[in-house]
Amino acid sequence: MKSRGESLKGPYILFAAGGTGGHIYPALSVADALRSKIPNLQIHFVGTPTGLENKLIPREGYCLHHIPIGRLNRNVSIQERLLTLLRLPWALIQSWRLIRRLKPEIVVGFGGHASGPVLLMAALTRRPSAIWEPNAHPGLANRILSRFVDRCLVVFEQSTTALRGKSIEKVGIPVRQKIAALAEKSPPHQVHQPLRVLVFGGSQGARGINQVVVETALQQAKAWTGRVEIVHQVGPTDFSTVQSRYQSTSYPPPVQAFEYLHDMEERYRWADLVVCRAGTGTLSELAATARASLLIPLPSAADNHQQKNAEAFADQGASLMILQKDFNCQSFSHFVEDFIAHPEKLILMSQAARSFYQAQAAEHIAEALIGGLRLN
Repeated sequence: MKSRGESLKGPYILFAAGGTGGHIYPALSVADALRSKIPNLQIHFVGTPTGLENKLIPREGYCLHHIPIGRLNRNVSIQERLLTLLRLPWALIQSWRLIRRLKPEIVVGFGGHASGPVLLMAALTRRPSAIWEPNAHPGLANRILSRFVDRCLVVFEQSTTALRGKSIEKVGIPVRQKIAALAEKSPPHQVHQPLRVLVFGGSQGARGINQVVVETALQQAKAWTGRVEIVHQVGPTDFSTVQSRYQSTSYPPPVQAFEYLHDMEERYRWADLVVCRAGTGTLSELAATARASLLIPLPSAADNHQQKNAEAFADQGASLMILQKDFNCQSFSHFVEDFIAHPEKLILMSQAARSFYQAQAAEHIAEALIGGLRLN
């Protein structure tokens, strides 16, 4: 597939991004920002044959190349790690061939399995290179790559201690256009009655969160009616079961359950409190929309990065964090009742969350990448 403007001659930039939306959406935002500054810029992406990038990147009109590589994290099986090691030489060769053919002005890693071999080969062939690290605790690949690349662009100050880059610069996390538009509005100065609680665990849902929220809502159905309203994005796997549980009681809890929410910007606008995981994409939207949150980090996240992210938010008073093992009906009910009694806590958390937001983050990252390169 040809990238946008392929017929125009111009310099190349190569982005490595894949796996999850937290890697892909920011990369696409930066790509669009770069193209708005340099219209004839040729931006190509590298990912794997199986990641979400295969659905998202071609849809936006950018060329996507594949590198056959898997995961090396400790939270995956030994078999997968061995298979990844066996594939690594071929992945490096393919990365070298791609870089030799495109001759990119810079190679940028936004995360995903392909970032490792592509960025390493860029460094070995002396191509300008950079990594964008959105987590408070960098993953294994970026900790290694930071020693080789020219620039490290970070979101959290805490991540700088784990990186060994020649140049480390603090930037933000690009958010979707509709979320950015909501960020331009002033944060709420009052909490609603009933208290509005938005619950989600990502696009696929989170069973650990779903189970606790369902049981608590059923137990508290009478006590919370008129005092709490919950919007619960369940995800496709558990939706039918959860919906049946909510409808099985003679006294339905004050909950609206959805398989998926397509209007997240409106849901953020509605909510007083968000109960969710602590991926970087979610945190960036909490910051942009200035929403208080109860964060339950994904226990199996690579290098425990979600807990580190949540701790960074909690340390600044932007959220409360509870580990999955401690999240139960009693603890969830306690948090909700405490916020009903002390709504001022939500206002303070909302204001602290906004401090993590950097407006026009995609444009700032684009400018950082352009700086020092003769692209225009």
